[in-house]
Amino acid sequence: MKQVLVDTQLFHLSPQQLSEAKVVGGNLMVEGRLQTAETKNGNGRRYPREILEREIERYKDGPIKENRALGELDHPDSQIINLKNVSHNIKDIWWDGNDVMGKIEILPTPSGNILTQLFKNGITVGVSSRGMGSLKPIGETQEVQDDFELLCWDFVSTPSTPGAYVHPINESLNLTSNNYSRINEIITEILCNNGQCPINF
Repeated sequence: MKQVLVDTQLFHLSPQQLSEAKVVGGNLMVEGRLQTAETKNGNGRRYPREILEREIERYKDGPIKENRALGELDHPDSQIINLKNVSHNIKDIWWDGNDVMGKIEILPTPSGNILTQLFKNGITVGVSSRGMGSLKPIGETQEVQDDFELLCWDFVSTPSTPGAYVHPINESLNLTSNNYSRINEIITEILCNNGQCPINF
């Protein structure tokens, strides 16, 4: 039976990567690893290379070629990409060994502006694939089956399933109260104008 499959890994830009990131048409462009094939991930799932290759080619020939490879900032367990939450558009995608790499344009939407500021302030976020498919247990691993359909990649603060980060959270995300305070400051700065704020934190 098909279900929504969500798998998350870290997407971190070093200060050097951020300084070298291009701004195209006023929008930040970043590159990084989106997903890995043939490796058991933090959710205990393995994506066979041939299945991901098929879906990557379909994604390149469809959404990327048609300039609609959109993703959200945080995502629901849904097949629908909610346009009001869109933060980015994937411009290119390629393989580096078993890693799926991507070039991503951060859009000047409310969610995209938040994502841009998070990157500029050195916040590590997760990049999370969203797709539909079924799983087959093989030992301690859940193998993604041939009916898998890739929907998009989203940026998320934490994985939807505990342990979905490839690296331990305490080594890769230093989520102290100061980090949360800074995130709230960034969001408030973006959403609030002239002392009038449409939301309360």
